[in-house]
This record gives sequence, structure tokens and C-alpha cells, in this order.
Amino acid sequence: MSSFTPSPDHAGEFRQALGQFATGVTVVTAASDTGPIAMTVNSFTSVSLDPPLVLWCPAHVSERHEAFVDASHFAIHVLKEDQTDLARHFAMNGADFSPIELINGAHDLPLFEDCLARFECATHAVHPGGDHSIMIGEVLRVTLDPGAPLAFQAGHFGRFTPTS
Repeated sequence: MSSFTPSPDHAGEFRQALGQFATGVTVVTAASDTGPIAMTVNSFTSVSLDPPLVLWCPAHVSERHEAFVDASHFAIHVLKEDQTDLARHFAMNGADFSPIELINGAHDLPLFEDCLARFECATHAVHPGGDHSIMIGEVLRVTLDPGAPLAFQAGHFGRFTPTS
């Protein structure tokens, strides 16, 4: 086992260490001045049950950053284990919704019908977070569908297999 102090000289090692934490995979959507936008995100977590708050963190270097930060509402879609192609698509193409049929939700939110869970949110707060912004959403509506989650760890997509 090796140790280091996170610094610009160790950015790659720090990223590799962070990648050891397995996460679920989400696609966040919002309405923008140019139409619907999307971004694949694994920085999603719950914040509070009362009030119902969640967060995610868009990178400043993303071309979609400002549109998401400026959005009054956003939706977080938890992807199913068979939606790897969708995750890859929205990691690269934030305005191309050709692989999926959208439904138009409240506040003009672009929504996926097929996902494991969907959280429709009002932007509650946006905080600086280094090279990312921390977006906190108040959950207004939740939709659930049965299935298993898509997982991401060490740069690879996979499936979660319960041990018992």
C-alpha cells in the first residue's frame, strides 16, 4: 500500500484512488435556453430526508456546467444495469437525445421513462466545490421502476451482485 499527499503532482494517483469507490450511474437532465441537456454523473448522493435533498457535482470544464447551474429544475435518472450505452452517450453528447424517448415533465424537465429511479428536483442551492459546483436539489417527485443498478468503478461499468 502506498501513501501520498494529494497535489497537482499526484492528480492521476488521486483520481485512481477516488475511482476505487464503486458508485451508481445517473444521467442528469435539465431544460436550457438551447433545449434539453443531459450529463452522465456518478457524483450523486442523498443529503437530507426532511426536507428531501440530494446533490450532484458538475465539473467547471464541462460545456454544460453553466446551463445546469443556471437551471431552476433538474432531474436525476438512476440507470439500470443494461443502460451502459446510454451512460456513455450522455457522457459525450449532452444535447443529443436520439437514443431515448423523452417525456416532458413539470417545469419543462426532459425526463426518461425507462430508469431505475428518477428524482425531479428544484435547485435548492449551488455551492463552490473546487473544480466542480455542488448542486443541491429539493426533490419534488420520485419515480421508481424495478430492476438492478448500473455500477461504475475504476473507470469501468458493471453490475452490482449482492452477496446475500
